[in-house]
Amino acid sequence: MKNVNKAFRKKDAMQLVTGKPVYMDDLAPADCLIVKLYRSPHANAMVERIDTSVAKKVPGIEAIFTWEDVDQNARRYTQAGQTYPEASPYDRLVIDRHVRFVGDVVAIVVGKDEKCVEKAMKLIKVEYQVLEPVLDFHTAKDNPILVHPEDNWESLSPVGADNKRNLCAHDACGDGDIDAVLAKCDVVIDRVYHTKACQQAMMETFRTCCWMDLYGRLNILSSTQIVFHTRRNVANALHIPKSMIRVIKPRIGGGFGAKQTAVSAIYPAFVTWKTKKPCKLIFTREESQTASSPRHEMEMHVRLGATKDGIVKGIDLYTLSNTGAYGEHGPTTVGLSGHKSIPLYGKAEAFRFVSDVVYTNHMSAGAYRGYGATQGLFAVESAVNELAARLHMDPFKIREMNIVKEGDVMPAYYGAVNTSCALDRCLKKVHEMIDWDNKYPVRDLGNGKVRAVGMGMAMQGSGISGMDVGSATLKVNDDGFYSLIIGAADMGTGCDTTLAQIAAEVLDCDLDNITVFGADTDTSPYDSGSYASSTTYVTGKAVEKCALRLRGQICKLGAELLQTTEDAVDFDGKFVSLNADPEKRVSLSEVAFASQFGHMVPLEITETHTSPLSPPPYMVGAAEIELDKETGEVKVVDYAACVDCGTPINPNLTRVQTEGGILQGIGMALTENITYDAKGWPMENSFMQYKIPARVDIGHIRVEFESSYEPNGPFGAKSIGEVVINTPLPAIADAIYNAIGTRFYELPITPEQVAMAVEENR
Repeated sequence: MKNVNKAFRKKDAMQLVTGKPVYMDDLAPADCLIVKLYRSPHANAMVERIDTSVAKKVPGIEAIFTWEDVDQNARRYTQAGQTYPEASPYDRLVIDRHVRFVGDVVAIVVGKDEKCVEKAMKLIKVEYQVLEPVLDFHTAKDNPILVHPEDNWESLSPVGADNKRNLCAHDACGDGDIDAVLAKCDVVIDRVYHTKACQQAMMETFRTCCWMDLYGRLNILSSTQIVFHTRRNVANALHIPKSMIRVIKPRIGGGFGAKQTAVSAIYPAFVTWKTKKPCKLIFTREESQTASSPRHEMEMHVRLGATKDGIVKGIDLYTLSNTGAYGEHGPTTVGLSGHKSIPLYGKAEAFRFVSDVVYTNHMSAGAYRGYGATQGLFAVESAVNELAARLHMDPFKIREMNIVKEGDVMPAYYGAVNTSCALDRCLKKVHEMIDWDNKYPVRDLGNGKVRAVGMGMAMQGSGISGMDVGSATLKVNDDGFYSLIIGAADMGTGCDTTLAQIAAEVLDCDLDNITVFGADTDTSPYDSGSYASSTTYVTGKAVEKCALRLRGQICKLGAELLQTTEDAVDFDGKFVSLNADPEKRVSLSEVAFASQFGHMVPLEITETHTSPLSPPPYMVGAAEIELDKETGEVKVVDYAACVDCGTPINPNLTRVQTEGGILQGIGMALTENITYDAKGWPMENSFMQYKIPARVDIGHIRVEFESSYEPNGPFGAKSIGEVVINTPLPAIADAIYNAIGTRFYELPITPEQVAMAVEENR
């Protein structure tokens, strides 16, 4: 292949590294009003009285909006970026009199510059009726204190939600008689695992700019992964027609799922709609840490049964998820904790998966790379590692005996067939890469330091089967270059480049002949957005289908110019020529110009794709850690990983995606944590307290690929974006066990916990 499976530089690389103005704040109108949000200091309270009279007198203040400017009985909305009807409940108002977490919006302050806005915010006086908060998600379900007692709360989808029980979602599914199977097992691992909430910590914080255009329509320039969903969210929040809204995506400085929620779009849109003036809202880092959309905290109770020979016979999983004050992505993330972990074990005769998602008075959770699978895989893979230790078996060996194979039916994966799988090859490759036989389980370095290894497996999906829609428009321009117009959002992942590579492969042209434009609700074809690992598999297939149809149109018009029939010509990317006499030909440039002069063959195609299948990518990872028994410090000195993502469209971008995901997984395992004090105040409001791994914290990260071929994907491709974050959690946890003999069932595993465990074992 000429373009696919080749390492091309990202199309926007030079603009980004040379600092060209491509981000939201670079493109915002110069006369924008500044929007800031006055936030609640209480986890649960009613605003009794708010006095903005003095604040409004500050020179430069344009407006201050409070709950009194919002109909409290109006239909609520969700900020989740999901296909309609959303699984997430409609539980928000733009400004609610009832504030539900520390950081919830009390007022929107608008002025000509930051100085006057910040001064005005200090002059706002609020009297609250402070209510008792629900801060422990174990006690939230059926608690007499309701996070959402209001009657205009609404759930559009049958997800088992009930606001009168603090229940955002409930589900139960299974296959076989799990209790009977576990009763017959020789060994049952019965453990409870806990993963804390953690932040996406993207470089560019949440931000949105709005203005009214010449037609009186609301234009929104937002750093978002979901332009079409944002349009619906804003229309629902403001109760205005969707036809009055246009959403545009600039370059995005990282998202990782955070920007699959319209965290920042609603408030400036409200301001511009009210004032008819341009404005912008840019979250501070503190706001992005304390009032955003972090990963859902989850607790998972796993019962995993096996024979004495190590064959996994049954898995029973109960997941309790904390969605926080609002329900964005709560009903959907929790499902992945079971449906993207249990299916890895193909010989299981039965499974049961039950889940509850509860409201609390913590910051609202949202989407984060891995989307629930990360939490579930930590639990299930840790249980398998413990099973291996109990049976005195090698963790690689026990997985080789149990893994799902290509062609297997996966009952826990919605009954789908495993259409492509190189998991066995990934296991073999990582075993070799990490030099497992010589390093497992632990080596003493002297001076109180040891080196140990651990491993884990992972799977994910490729889009949401039967739901996600990807679309593409391709057209031929003067001189024969192509425009590819997409609704998917490149948030640093390089999808503009990979989608162009797919088009260039079909059209048999150079990558530079494809210009890419997106995403804009007025001009892009509909696309669900960049999430759920859907872009390459779903939108990429739409691009492939679109390019194939455009080839047909080029041949059709070329045949007209050659005065023959379409089946008598061929197109080689540069010329349409007669099959019988290749010397008789017309160039693509001639065909392009002809389409603009007296011909009826359009050289513009739009194609849409959805898939009834979501073929899983697979990954195996192994961590080598160095652990200091005196200080408890753990450093990952080597991480070896192998991924089956089908055909890597761009190996360089695929590798970078994998390395970044592994780094995030290491942070979740060792340092990243969101905690609250007794009153519900978040304790980590900057990168001084919230520790993400820096380059100096990590040794080597090595990535290889073992490619299966997915027949339903473009050129055999599956997804890559999310599976890559999942293996470090169980791998590092097991390496720490191998180092000191203590298992940890809660993340992150801190130096203090390690040092105390070492002391207890002496």
